[in-house]
Amino acid sequence: MKNVTLILRLLLGFIYLVFGLDYFLRFIPYQPEHTGAAAALKAGLQGTGYFYPMIKTIQIVGGLSLLANRFAPFFAVVLFPISLNVLLFHTVLVPSGWLMGVVLIAPNLFLGYAYRKYYSGMFVKIAIV
Repeated sequence: MKNVTLILRLLLGFIYLVFGLDYFLRFIPYQPEHTGAAAALKAGLQGTGYFYPMIKTIQIVGGLSLLANRFAPFFAVVLFPISLNVLLFHTVLVPSGWLMGVVLIAPNLFLGYAYRKYYSGMFVKIAIV
């Protein structure tokens, strides 16, 4: 279990670091742009002016954290919504890219399970007064 956790933590950290840095440095050549709803969603998010830089910065910091094993349980939780949205984007809007969504969500789910003892405080029922 420790070895699998290590490998998946490094894999997820590497993926997030590379794709986060690519936003700012543009070193990965991309295929043609998306069309339809996928293009509309992307244009809307880019149109805000802050969303993509914020998400990509979170990806870089989270990727570095996972690679360095510093605050890894925290960043596994922080990166989970990004992994989920990549999965949904690539299965609903651009089905040809479904594998990328799976490659992100599977290790993220596994890390959530591996780090479950760190999350026990998040699942405490609080009495409403």
